[in-house]
Amino acid sequence: MPRVITSLCLRDASCVEVCPVDCIHPGKPQDQYPSFYINPDECIDCGACEAECPHSAIFEKDLVPTAYKAKGGEHLSKSAGTAGFTEIYEGKNHKSESIQLASTKTLKSGEIINLSDAIEENANYYLSGPGKEI
Repeated sequence: MPRVITSLCLRDASCVEVCPVDCIHPGKPQDQYPSFYINPDECIDCGACEAECPHSAIFEKDLVPTAYKAKGGEHLSKSAGTAGFTEIYEGKNHKSESIQLASTKTLKSGEIINLSDAIEENANYYLSGPGKEI
């Protein structure tokens, strides 16, 4: 079962470096596709990316939570203009390079969110979006 990267992704890119089949790609343009995406036709389901992700944003497709309970302080990232996503995330990736995401939201402890929209977003990225050309 391929993995899916959810809106907990903050573009750290450590997942890309550990993927043995190079099936993880950064969304482009970033303001429309702020996450990284896993090509389901290329993923061999090794799980290396899930173990490496510092934001715990990656799940097996069938295990993407519909009721994720936030610990508090996690950031969600969505495409520009998404209602309620008004914060700007500024951080560093695993190589200490600057990351800036313009449409984010910080979760509060105990907040319950549905992350399953990532399944369709990932599929659409490769079926009809910019990932189709990869």
